Amino acid sequence: MSTPTGNQRLAGFQAIPVIDIHPLLHGDDQAKREVAAELGRAARDVGFFQMMGHGIDDSLRDGLIHQAKRFFAQPEATKMERYIGLYHHHRGYVPPGEESPDPAKPDMKEAFDLAFELPSDDPAVLAGTPLLGPNPWPDLEGFKEPVATYYDAAYHVGRALMGGFAMALGLAPEQLLQYVNKPPSQLRLIHYPYNPDAEDAQGIGAHTDYECFTLLLPTAPGLEVMNGNGEWVDVPFKEGALVVNIGDMLEIWSNGEFVATSHRVRKVKEERYSFPLFFACDYPTRVAPLPELVARHGQAHYGALIAGDHLYAQTIQTFRYLRERLAAGEITLPEDAREVGSLGQHGKQKAPGSTGATS
Repeated sequence: MSTPTGNQRLAGFQAIPVIDIHPLLHGDDQAKREVAAELGRAARDVGFFQMMGHGIDDSLRDGLIHQAKRFFAQPEATKMERYIGLYHHHRGYVPPGEESPDPAKPDMKEAFDLAFELPSDDPAVLAGTPLLGPNPWPDLEGFKEPVATYYDAAYHVGRALMGGFAMALGLAPEQLLQYVNKPPSQLRLIHYPYNPDAEDAQGIGAHTDYECFTLLLPTAPGLEVMNGNGEWVDVPFKEGALVVNIGDMLEIWSNGEFVATSHRVRKVKEERYSFPLFFACDYPTRVAPLPELVARHGQAHYGALIAGDHLYAQTIQTFRYLRERLAAGEITLPEDAREVGSLGQHGKQKAPGSTGATS
């Protein structure tokens, strides 16, 4: 059975839906199924939604924002003590201009990146698995606990959403959750400084996200989403909401039923902060269109890939320090690495492939 293409389904939307997920977290089976149906509609028709009822307390949000402001207010030399290029697990401080899929158009923001915390003696870390390891917490008194607490709360919500997305595809929640044990799920503390030339410079350029989905805590407007007609649609700031968008991995698993929609941050004049949690599956997970979806659609629209290798390859091509390591022969791109932007709404490498997903 054929299905409409992503752009055909996305063509009409002019607004971002709002979904209350409280019943998914605390309701009975029927309530969970109803929320899952809402998640499925949003994932198929828009690829984005605003999430209410997530249960993340305002105090956790406020604590995260306060600590981010403290960190970014430090002198540049102090922040560079935790420069991301000093480490081998892709965590730490990202100075302005460090990051961009297009080296000619660097993103003019700064960030502090952290991810799922694993000790140095974890077997996956000892094996040298990219993107996995401990976080290089800054020597800033009072910083770690509020940030780590927010991460844990958002990660918990992310697991519930993963189960909900599985239900929306007609699967048991565990069918996708089995691949979320030690994921390289990254929380970014992002600072956009005041920029009087914002009309002529991008905050974060147009892109899709490489992981399963993203949970974004915004603090101001500025996010735009592209519909299937190529029009940019504003995501309004909604107090207390997290913005959720579909990423590459869920698009592949769903065989294109869910679409990773292109988005960007534009016209950022005033200073602002943003906090995305990129919810990933475990590094060795083999991601391909699920058999149930292939049977439903009549064919597989994507080839298989290894989730962690895909994320690592995209990261290498996006960050200056990793491109320099690549050029120096210190690291190599994973086998079958795709170009940045090869998946998602305007992906260029959709191709038939094997079915199933295994770790």
